[in-house]
Amino acid sequence: MLKSLLMSRTPPAGSSSGVAPAKHPVGVALGILFFIALACVPWIAAAIGEPFYVRLLMRMMIFSIIALSLNLILGYGGLVSFGHAMFVGVAAYVVGILAYHSFNSEALIIGPFSFDGSLEALITWPIALIVTAIVAAILGTVALRTSGLYFIMITLALAQMLFFLAVSMQKYGGEDGLQVLGTQTLGWIDLGDFTSLYYVVWVCLAGVLLLCHRIVNSRFGLVLKASRQNENRLHAVGVPVFWYRLVAFVISGTLGGLGGVLLVSSQSFVSPADMAWIQSGDYIVMVVVGGMGSLFGPIFGAFFYLTAQYVLGNITEYWQMYLGPLLILVVLYARWGIAGAFMSKAARKQV
Repeated sequence: MLKSLLMSRTPPAGSSSGVAPAKHPVGVALGILFFIALACVPWIAAAIGEPFYVRLLMRMMIFSIIALSLNLILGYGGLVSFGHAMFVGVAAYVVGILAYHSFNSEALIIGPFSFDGSLEALITWPIALIVTAIVAAILGTVALRTSGLYFIMITLALAQMLFFLAVSMQKYGGEDGLQVLGTQTLGWIDLGDFTSLYYVVWVCLAGVLLLCHRIVNSRFGLVLKASRQNENRLHAVGVPVFWYRLVAFVISGTLGGLGGVLLVSSQSFVSPADMAWIQSGDYIVMVVVGGMGSLFGPIFGAFFYLTAQYVLGNITEYWQMYLGPLLILVVLYARWGIAGAFMSKAARKQV
């Protein structure tokens, strides 16, 4: 099913663009209203006495950040990665491990170096993002020397390698995962308070969206989109495609790591399942269904996917059986994904 989802979004040969433009007055206005509505969720949830919706919408926003990060290389760069979840897991484990050592007052020893743990996000989050960027740079250097099916398989293999590494770390829970004990803070902000954490996630989502907008509309973004359409032509004019893609891969992985640190902070738990290749498949589905190569598409896709999962899960325990056909219907009758509903006809013709 996932292969058919991807193939349905492949632009026809000779098309002028490989991505769907996201610029449209109605879409921009709805996007602003969407963020205003998200900001009001904690007040509405408190008014109706349903604090659960704060956690649900916060999870949707976190997955939107991860989907946006994947969209940089998938939607704009044409790189199908089945290893994106490993960046989410790496960052989450760094935060979890530092919190573990802080709670147990035990030094973290790596070779000849010794580090103190911490529950302060101003310390743990930058460390997690730096580690994730380094991992993305190393793995990207290897994976990006391949293309097509080989790139898919090598990202899958690298993700499984890190997955089994996490399973083997018995000190940090092994396959059962690691419970993050203690209260994390972000300066004066108590991340144990879900309302405070909700607005931190909201700000991060807005920041990532603006960053992605700047990237895809820059010269760097133009090269990235051109590499999806015709890589050989770029090589012919002397453009170092590999380095552009590597930078995009690192940025994408780091932003995915941001989603990982927010995820572990929201659920106070990290598991090897967070970096499994199946989870990467879920992120791909969110991007494709929402609108691959559009700015708001991954956000719509993440909200749609998790909402459908939540609603169907409350109806039947066999919700996956109904979610699959629902996704197929979206693909068949919404060629540009959910975001396509907010595009003008002229914008769609450019794809």
